Amino acid sequence: MSGISTHVLDTSRGRPAAGVEATLARRAAGGGWEEIGRGTTDGDGRIAALLPKGRPLAAGEHRLTFALGPWFEAQGVEAFYPEASVVFRVRDPGQHHHVPLLLSPFGYSTYRGS
Repeated sequence: MSGISTHVLDTSRGRPAAGVEATLARRAAGGGWEEIGRGTTDGDGRIAALLPKGRPLAAGEHRLTFALGPWFEAQGVEAFYPEASVVFRVRDPGQHHHVPLLLSPFGYSTYRGS
């Protein structure tokens, strides 16, 4: 399996964060960002494939941006971060890249998952 996936967990409630919108971008040659995919977390807090079907993953720097403000507002929770952006490097496009996000109203963390 190749591509990029994510899993968002609300650590303040101890459950998946369903309905979080995420945008995937790749750094372009000029240094700007080109959107290459997007999705919304499912009931288990996952987006299994952020790249559209038929679009191969390319080496380079990527940015995954999570729209946290609207999600927390929908939960009726006041939060500090309106979004979280995770920039990471794809060295081997043949590998699967899983980028989880652990969030709470006043903090978030991420790591390279499997």
